[in-house]
Amino acid sequence: MASLSARGIYKRYPGGVTAVSDFTMNIKDKEFIVFVGPSGCGKSTTLRMIAGLEEISEGELYIGDRLVNDVAPKDRDIAMVFQNYALYPHMTVFDNMAFGLKLRKVPKDQIKKLVEEAAQILDIAHLLDRKPKALSGGQRQRVALGRAIVRDPQVFLLDEPLSNLDAKLRAQMRTELAKLHKKLGTTFIYVTHDQTEAMTMGDRIVVMKDGYIQQIDSPINLYDSPCNKFVAGFIGSPQMNFIDAKLIMQDGKYTVEFGSEEGKGGRGRKFYVELPAAKADSDALKYYVDKPVVMGIRPENIHDEEMYLSAAKTGIIEADVEVTEMLGAETFLYITCEGVPLTARVSPRCSARPGDTVKLAIDPNKIHLFDKDDEHALFN
Repeated sequence: MASLSARGIYKRYPGGVTAVSDFTMNIKDKEFIVFVGPSGCGKSTTLRMIAGLEEISEGELYIGDRLVNDVAPKDRDIAMVFQNYALYPHMTVFDNMAFGLKLRKVPKDQIKKLVEEAAQILDIAHLLDRKPKALSGGQRQRVALGRAIVRDPQVFLLDEPLSNLDAKLRAQMRTELAKLHKKLGTTFIYVTHDQTEAMTMGDRIVVMKDGYIQQIDSPINLYDSPCNKFVAGFIGSPQMNFIDAKLIMQDGKYTVEFGSEEGKGGRGRKFYVELPAAKADSDALKYYVDKPVVMGIRPENIHDEEMYLSAAKTGIIEADVEVTEMLGAETFLYITCEGVPLTARVSPRCSARPGDTVKLAIDPNKIHLFDKDDEHALFN
């Protein structure tokens, strides 16, 4: 097994296009790392550079203690699982899984043993005689995983392996992959644009945008302490609400003010959220007094229950309900507060309906504040 170290890696294409810039991180042995970000952010390009399928323009890549910039893909001791499975349609499942071992001149009896062991782990032992066209999408994905497992690589690279599956099977395969990682005890690097996959599977997540790393952290830290507005909005479903606001001093306390002036949309109301002492001890805040900021609040931290409303000394808002989504265990309210669209995740007992005006409480302990210009987090 192996650790992996990327040091200042760049990928430049002809014509001056830079797909990945200054990618630097250390991945520990047996870690499950997820690269996540929107399409075109450089995550798959980075994975392909690790695999050796793309040349590194600048920087150094180490697998274990070995510099592998100029090492051929077949000699890097990695295995890659692709989005489209890449199975040979004319071969049986057994032959697909055995193909790489045959190329390496592994003895037949050992190939049989390795393939059967991998098939048992993946619960596809009963499919070894079938061809890919006779398999479901989930079964094909398991065969592609099996082909990687039999090679016993130091590092597994998985490029959006679940994106072709339906929602239910995708959720099931997420669990299976997490179990597989624990069972194999190998380093996994997993690329996805689906932040739910990233949050549920990764030991650490690498959030990328425009070829740059935005933040590397555990799922819970990314959720609770995003370093900027992009990370805050990308991680979490439904995404964080953002409200253009102003930081003011009110009765000697830092307070976030938002809403609209008379005649500027809405009903000309202002709302106030007083910052709790724990959040107001930042020296940086004094530079933002009377300046525009962006307030972030997650949907689950906007409450409709009477216990929150009666106890709240600050952060009470009134909003118009546009759409309700009842999901059984919870209800999403899509609301508008003084022209600002917001989402609230509330109790399934909520009786609000489209057209209603509701009173809600923003939890001041859970707000995030971002610089209006460069969007870095002032506090979480």
